[in-house]
Amino acid sequence: MNTNGLIIKTSNHDFDTTYQKIHDALAANPNLKIILELDHSANAAKADLDLLPTRIILFGNPKLGTPLMLTNRTVSIDLPQKFIVYEEASGTVKVAYNDPTYLKERHNLESKDEIIDKVTGVLDKISNLAIG
Repeated sequence: MNTNGLIIKTSNHDFDTTYQKIHDALAANPNLKIILELDHSANAAKADLDLLPTRIILFGNPKLGTPLMLTNRTVSIDLPQKFIVYEEASGTVKVAYNDPTYLKERHNLESKDEIIDKVTGVLDKISNLAIG
């Protein structure tokens, strides 16, 4: 599903399994580097607030991201790439990420179709691996 520049997919696994599958796929890819992992639920708990499992993993490849930034620096607000894995009240687990086509339009990256297509393929492949 594509919603407001996001691609959102429903996982067939529980939260921890889905997140671990994404993490493992990113870690196994020699072209990608995990930059940061953020656990919003743990941070909420430190503030005595409840938040269903919600984690973000940021990752990137400067060989792909830098040419986009050289075309238009505003794309830096959306880079590095990220996946969010979250659990809904129903127990359904979702994986969401920015649609590269949306980023292309948002940041006027019309001349970078080859990179956008490559990023689209990688994000689709990793997210499908995690939810399947």
